[in-house]
Amino acid sequence: MKIELQVSAFVIGHRNKRFEKIDGWTYIVTISPCQRPNMDNDSESLLNVTSSHLNSGMRGIPVGTCRTSFVTPTEGVHYAGYPISELMNFSPEQIFYLLLHKSLPTPEETTSFMNELKSRGEVPQEITDILLALPKHGHPMDWMSTGIMALGMFDQDVNWSENGLNLVAKMPRLMGLIFRIREGRTQNIPDDDLSKNLVDRFIHTLEPNADTSVMAKIVSAFLVLHMDHGGGNLSTFTGKAIASGLATLYTSISGSMNALSGPLHGRANQSCLEFVKKIGTSNHDEIESFIRNELANKRPVFGFGHSVLRTEDPRATIQIQIGKEVCPDDPLFKTVLGLLEVAPRVLAENPRIANPNANVDIASGCLLNFAGFTDPEYYTTFFGWARVCGISAQIIDERTVLRSGKGVPIYRPKYIAEEQRLRHVE
Repeated sequence: MKIELQVSAFVIGHRNKRFEKIDGWTYIVTISPCQRPNMDNDSESLLNVTSSHLNSGMRGIPVGTCRTSFVTPTEGVHYAGYPISELMNFSPEQIFYLLLHKSLPTPEETTSFMNELKSRGEVPQEITDILLALPKHGHPMDWMSTGIMALGMFDQDVNWSENGLNLVAKMPRLMGLIFRIREGRTQNIPDDDLSKNLVDRFIHTLEPNADTSVMAKIVSAFLVLHMDHGGGNLSTFTGKAIASGLATLYTSISGSMNALSGPLHGRANQSCLEFVKKIGTSNHDEIESFIRNELANKRPVFGFGHSVLRTEDPRATIQIQIGKEVCPDDPLFKTVLGLLEVAPRVLAENPRIANPNANVDIASGCLLNFAGFTDPEYYTTFFGWARVCGISAQIIDERTVLRSGKGVPIYRPKYIAEEQRLRHVE
């Protein structure tokens, strides 16, 4: 079967197309460009799609636009044009503001925005009751998804921007409750302190037996580094697809969290720490032997490689810097440093590996572990918390800004029938 598909820019929702059947099972599909508002009739050809693109997870196929972030092979993720390496001195609230408004807030705007979030942060008591009823053996990401869905039932104002602000404002309390209830610490939960910033509200609810200043530094950095990553990753794409059917923002984000929970996406940071623990040494020779054994047995080397980047992920570089500041003698961090010295050299021996360098997951787990979060099962919830901000901002854009405010049409990718012939019941 041969399929040739010429895809032009701005074809979403366009109905003019030609579909021909040739030689029984050869198809040529041509989609004509539609007229862009206030522009000429020429449309840029983005991709020639062939049958080899089918059943490939849509990898590399342009399906839309993103106004909040993009990724380059050399500088990694950029938020609204700013490389992530320049944004580490900003708070999660300021980065969320940037994704929403596409500009960094002034000091006055920062204060106003933080106060706005504080005013929206109250979580209904019923959410605690719902979490108390959930099975403890369920994965924390399932709890997060359920909690977000439940929050949506209490926010009946179907307004994309309002819902997005409300959800982000409520996430610290939801996170703290999930941790406490799953740990069995259900008595004497302190009231939410809405005077604090997002991270400090989470820590206040959690009441950890740890250095809260170090915890705040690590969690804040984690949120900033993981907040957004273009529109094509699975969790973001899923959330935007759900929202395109005009499901609520809460329903859409809950779906995003379900997509994020898998081991090929958000749960990779959990897998990476488990991998680091399994190595159990900072000796370079022993690390090299371990890596070569993993490769020989066709097992993945976690914390390395990236679909776009061709250098070390700047987010990894930043976390390594934080680790050198707060936990230079931590055994797990020393193992990570050993991996950084050994793994890229070994992986580079394979010509099929385009990027043998460290990615964002390499140090995030050991930093969270040092901060007091010793159960790797919870790590993806921090990833999810961060992406709630970024995906919400993208959904708000797609529903209220794009196409002159009309919003992107419902997602309807085309699937080609395979191994099916016309038949009739005899």
